[in-house]
Amino acid sequence: MIAGIEVKASATVKAGDFGGLRALAEACGDRFAFGVVLYDNTDVVPFGDKLAAVPLSSMWG
Repeated sequence: MIAGIEVKASATVKAGDFGGLRALAEACGDRFAFGVVLYDNTDVVPFGDKLAAVPLSSMWG
């Protein structure tokens, strides 16, 4: 299984920020487990199947 993680130094995330993760998901097919963009905010925001924006602070509990 493959997971992708990107880090963005911003408090906002938009669909275009997931281009790299979408390309990874397409290249990996069924092996792609999940992709996240870590960003500087407090909300977990889904961006489609197996993709989400997740607060960077969640890395520390």
